[in-house]
Amino acid sequence: MRRAAGQESTGVLSTASAAQLLVEFLGHLATERRLSKNTLVSYERDIAALLALAAESPLAQLQVHHMRRFISQLHARGLDGCSLARMLSAWRGFFRYLARDHGYTNNPCVGLRAPKAKKSLPQALSPDEAARMMDIPDGDELATRDKAIYELFYSSGLRLSELTGLAPDDINVGDATVRVTGKGAKTRVVPVGSQALAALQNWLVKRELLVSRESPALFVSRNGARLTARAVQYRMKAWALKLGLAADVHPHMLRHSFASHVLQSSGDLRAVQEMLGHASISTTQIYTHLDFQYLAKVYDAAHPRARKKS
Repeated sequence: MRRAAGQESTGVLSTASAAQLLVEFLGHLATERRLSKNTLVSYERDIAALLALAAESPLAQLQVHHMRRFISQLHARGLDGCSLARMLSAWRGFFRYLARDHGYTNNPCVGLRAPKAKKSLPQALSPDEAARMMDIPDGDELATRDKAIYELFYSSGLRLSELTGLAPDDINVGDATVRVTGKGAKTRVVPVGSQALAALQNWLVKRELLVSRESPALFVSRNGARLTARAVQYRMKAWALKLGLAADVHPHMLRHSFASHVLQSSGDLRAVQEMLGHASISTTQIYTHLDFQYLAKVYDAAHPRARKKS
């Protein structure tokens, strides 16, 4: 029951099943909003949870008190405030779509808020730890590839999905930049540091031993297939152990480290926002807290009046 562009809603309530409505909503997100596959999976999971909680109750008859009860039930099962806020956002969007295309007149999620989430700062490596993570010895094609991956993560602050989606043509050696497709299919161009660029050039030479030059994936596995996010995570954890890092290193930690270290050096929050691809600067501001934590540690260690007397 999808409307044509510009067509007014008939106001007639759709008789489609809840499952069918979910399928059509996901199609709307994919085609009209061009959301990524990972985001679609998240929407599907969150709305499937709503349908399970509603059970036999028709979606059109759900009221705000039903939604409060659903949130309370999920909170009792251990979901934190961040997860519940994300879920409410998905539900709200689903009902907006139902009003637009399927004649629904009520959005029972309007005005609802999730329980407050505990604020936790993202984990970041120290500059010395980050340097050690890049210290992968020369070896086979996979070692060269992994070094290029970690250098690029730390040099340019990419998301994991952005890195695995790169093509060779996205790297501009002359300009020392990488073209990235981020959330919402938005493209941005970010700088690549000299050491990351050198690591990438080394990898491009060895990449030709595994796959043809025309292959669409920049980072590939031993058999020539596009490298998966799970493989990147597994290899990074293994290398961190080999290199003597105590932290549970994961790709997002290198992104956090990039943001924290650039902010410590430059103090330019807007530039960090642009490089990270954050839609709102409030998301980037979390790194100012990381910066303060770092400064506080330096102060505690160095200032004579900060040390506790034994």
